[in-house]
Amino acid sequence: MADEDPALADFPARAPGTRRWCFADQLGPHFLDDPHQDVLLVEARSVFRRRRFHRQKAHLVLSALRHRAAELGDRARFLQVDTYGEALDSVDEPLSVCAPTTWAARDFVLGRDGVQVLASRGFVTDEQTFRRWATGRGTDGGKRLLMDDFYRAARQHHDVLMDGADPTGGKYNFDHDNREPPPADGRSPAPEPWLPTEDEVDEEVRADLDRWERDGDVSFVGADGPRLFPATRRETLHRLRDFLTHRLAAFGPHEDAMLADEPWLAHSLLSAPMNLGLVDPAEVVQRAEQAFREEDLPLNSVEGFVRQVMGWRDYIWHLYWHLGRDYRGRNALDARAAVPAWLADLDPADLDAACLSGVVGDLRDRGWVHHIPRLMVLGNYALQRGIDPAAMTDWFHRTFVDGYDWVMVPNVVGMSQHADGGVLATKPYASGGAYIDRMSDYCGGCRYDPRKRLGEDACPFTAGYWGFLDRVEPVLRGNRRMAQPLAGLNRLKDLEAVVEQERARGTDPF
Repeated sequence: MADEDPALADFPARAPGTRRWCFADQLGPHFLDDPHQDVLLVEARSVFRRRRFHRQKAHLVLSALRHRAAELGDRARFLQVDTYGEALDSVDEPLSVCAPTTWAARDFVLGRDGVQVLASRGFVTDEQTFRRWATGRGTDGGKRLLMDDFYRAARQHHDVLMDGADPTGGKYNFDHDNREPPPADGRSPAPEPWLPTEDEVDEEVRADLDRWERDGDVSFVGADGPRLFPATRRETLHRLRDFLTHRLAAFGPHEDAMLADEPWLAHSLLSAPMNLGLVDPAEVVQRAEQAFREEDLPLNSVEGFVRQVMGWRDYIWHLYWHLGRDYRGRNALDARAAVPAWLADLDPADLDAACLSGVVGDLRDRGWVHHIPRLMVLGNYALQRGIDPAAMTDWFHRTFVDGYDWVMVPNVVGMSQHADGGVLATKPYASGGAYIDRMSDYCGGCRYDPRKRLGEDACPFTAGYWGFLDRVEPVLRGNRRMAQPLAGLNRLKDLEAVVEQERARGTDPF
């Protein structure tokens, strides 16, 4: 509870007379109290020494931080140091900071003299409003903490896509219209997205990262490459306009689809700059609704996008705090396997499974894949193979350009790996190869057959699904939503052979 943990206190909203310390995920103007406020920015190399990040993520974060310092000019004090503590020890004036986005960072700023902690920003619904909504939920006899319930309440509270007291179009959720397989011609339903052009700041960042790596100071994973995601507010607004004008109309129907040669499809590619704080998500939602009203865009596409931004993104943020410090350590399915080396290194060279090879290769090359490859290929793989959820949470955090602790803890522990035992999702997101076959073009040229569970060409996702159910059956036996799949175990005459096949296959490349 807020009155028990200092990190969950009701912090004041503003401190306009102080220099504002902005973390590298608080880079937009909405983190300041006025447009002329002085700012402290800190680039701490120790952050990159502690974890093996994707090279393109490290580049994006440093590029955004340095671009912001350049934009602010004389108003910014920009310190490039080894640790945050070293930077703060050199500052001799009062500071204010919007509540950081992780438990560890909040503890750190709360422990520093001369730093005033303010209410968090960068989300549509504030923490106090969520706490009022969540009171009494998630406890015995209370309502579940369902995202759909929160999303409806947020739409009403913020008057988004509402016509008076009723939701626009007569309902809140048009998800049933947004589950189409990929276009039959194998082409994206939208034109290519706008991509930023690198500048001298990016050249400096690349040179520094090269030098740090040569010196053995840091180590990265993934391929270097041209910066694909916005590093400034100007670039972010350009991408937003491009999405609203050319891509949003096509977003909805195929948002869950996967195409091997079309990694972007019609997705907005705004998660990374939003998570850097370069644009206020409330502004993104407002502009999307304005485009809907003025341009007569399809409601299912607009609603689906709005649900991602002010529904799921906000919901995940608030659950990170609401579920407490120990949530990250949950492991209800007793998954203990290590992240395999080929996955840790993003090396698809020995992978024959087309979906897994394609997704790992895309992640290596771009530091990003959309939500369905994350959940139904990478997450599904880890779930079936029993990889430790804490290790997978750290892996997702490090290897995705939009990955942060608050993003990945609820998404991986709760949504992807069912390690919380059903707090966030009512059943595990496990599926066989049939789902991947229906929602992608991967299976057509794959050496594995999604219809087979036993033999040399047995799909490791199809076989792995049954191996997973056999392993976790004692834990999931009382889950009503799993009654039918678990009953199917008893009808498989070759179950013992399938389980042994998958036990032997383990997490080896397949």
